[in-house]
Formats: sequence, structure tokens, C-alpha cells
Amino acid sequence: MSRVLIVGAGLTGSLCACLLRRELQSKVQIVVWDKARGSGGRMSTSRSPDPSSHSADLGAQYITATPAYAQSHHSFYSELLSAGVLQPLLGQVEGLKQKDDSKNYTTPLGMCSVVKHFLSESEADLFFECHVTGLYRRGASWEVQRKEGDSETFDAVVLTMPVPQILQLQGDVGHFLSVHQKQQLERVVYSSRFALALFFPPDTVFSFSWAARYITDNSCICYIAVDARKRNADAPGFGPSLVIHTSVPFGLEHLERDKEDVQPIILQELHKLLPGLPQPISIKCQKWRYSQVLTSVQDCPGHMTVLDRPLLVCGGDAFSHSNFDGCVESALSVLSALKASL
Repeated sequence: MSRVLIVGAGLTGSLCACLLRRELQSKVQIVVWDKARGSGGRMSTSRSPDPSSHSADLGAQYITATPAYAQSHHSFYSELLSAGVLQPLLGQVEGLKQKDDSKNYTTPLGMCSVVKHFLSESEADLFFECHVTGLYRRGASWEVQRKEGDSETFDAVVLTMPVPQILQLQGDVGHFLSVHQKQQLERVVYSSRFALALFFPPDTVFSFSWAARYITDNSCICYIAVDARKRNADAPGFGPSLVIHTSVPFGLEHLERDKEDVQPIILQELHKLLPGLPQPISIKCQKWRYSQVLTSVQDCPGHMTVLDRPLLVCGGDAFSHSNFDGCVESALSVLSALKASL
């Protein structure tokens, strides 16, 4: 039985694990490692420290399906809709620039529920707080080293973390990347931003009716959402949560500052936009150093094969584009490389 390690429990990694299980069933042992404390990656959902508040999506907010992808990725949308993981976005989104006949979908249980659905389907062995630091070729397999100091051996490895983290890996990855591949990876550019979640007590009432709002005339804040409204989730007994995303220029300007120093600046701007906002019971600030891919790997089929035997392949939105369908394309592309190798 082949042992396959997928590094990264975000959308690409989880879908890749799911597709591999469906394709090879019991012929493969699938292991997923993520350095975070939970799954989701940039589709993570944060719980409030106080159980009386609604959870908050700090990364991706909703999924937009263009007519072309609604057709080519119909099976994925159909599966998630049938499972109740996705629902049409019904709430009022102020300032939303709707393109062509695209459809927007939201997640009643939070964006991480998409990732959790595919991980559950994959029956993978899932391990958190596993930070990969190096890969070393050992004959027909890879020895994968963790920050904790231990290592494990696998027949194939899939790397789905942000590209700069791939380039930082110790060991043999750098030796097997061609000069052209290294140049391709070094040209990848990500946007950066901060996100805030404000958690409120159950008796909180907001003075506005929208579910989400895009802001165009503020240099700091570009988006605000009331999470339960955005998710069509009626949550009686729970206090609302408010999600704030900063603009990319603001994120880049303050990227190297501690998030504890940036949080008061964002809150000050928020109170200008929403005067009279009630006092939250807790606040969480997230720095997304790698938010969305601005420049992806050029001329790439959705993955990059570093070595054929033993297989080492890179995938993720940097090898396609930064949204749900980009991750689906990459996962399908990685699957084809795995099938050819295993």
C-alpha cells in the first residue's frame, strides 16, 4: 500500500485527499499534515472564546461560481449543495459587483465546513500542529522532517502550502527544482491583509440591515460582514459576529507590524464607518501574509512536478487562481500526477 503525504489541510489539500481516496480506495494510505491547530487554511472559521457568540469566517467569505465553472465543476457544487454544506447567498451585500450570470454561495456552518466535508470523505489520517521543515530523498521514498524534530517516510508527497514556504524547505527540494521551476516559483506574488472578528453578546442589535458591505472610500477597510446574516444562518441565543477585512495596500503597509499594534487602527476606522457600534465581548485579529495570489505560476497545468520517482508535486491556488474553482482545478491536476505515479 502506497503512503501519500499531503501537506496543508486547506481546500486544495482536502479535496486532493478526497479525490485520491475515491480513485484508489483502499490501495493508498493518505496522511494530511497541517501546521495550524485546525483545518481550513484560508477557508478557516474562528470560534468565539465566549460560547454565546456566533463563529466568524476570517478568510474566504463566500463562493462565486461563474457559468463556465458551474458547468465544468458541476459535480462538486452539486455534492456540496446536496450535503447542505453550500446554500445560495441570499443576504443583502452592498457594493457587490455581480458579473455575468455568476451565482454566489454561502456556508451555513462556516467556510471551513467545505474543507471538513472533503477531509471527512477522504478518511485521511489527519494531524495538526505538524510543521514540515525539510524533505530528504531516501531511495524510492521521501523522508519528511517536522519542526518537532521527528520524521516519517512516504512514497509520494504533495505540497499545498503557500509557495514562499515551499521555497524555504530544507533538504533536497531545492536540488530537484530546475532553474526554470525555481524562477517560476520566485515570481509568485501574494496580496496581504488583516482580518478582524468582533464577537458580541446575545442581546446585541445592529442598526443596519445588510449582511455584508464592500467599502470603496476607506484606505484601511474594504469589507464588513455580519457573519450569521451572510450565511443565512438564523442563530437564536447567539450573539452576532462582525468580520472586517482590510484593503491590500493597508495590509502591505503594516505587514511587518505586530497585529496587536494594527488592531486599534482598524477599530478606529471601523467606528468611523459604523458610529454607535456596540461593545464586543472579544476580538480576534488575523494577519494573512498570503491572502490571495496576485501573480500565479505561469504556464502551469495546476500543479508542478518536482520529481517523478519518488513523486514530489506542488499544488494549490498559486498554480491556478485564487478561488474555489482554482483550488478544484489544482486538486484535479495533482490527482492526475498521483494516478500516473502510484
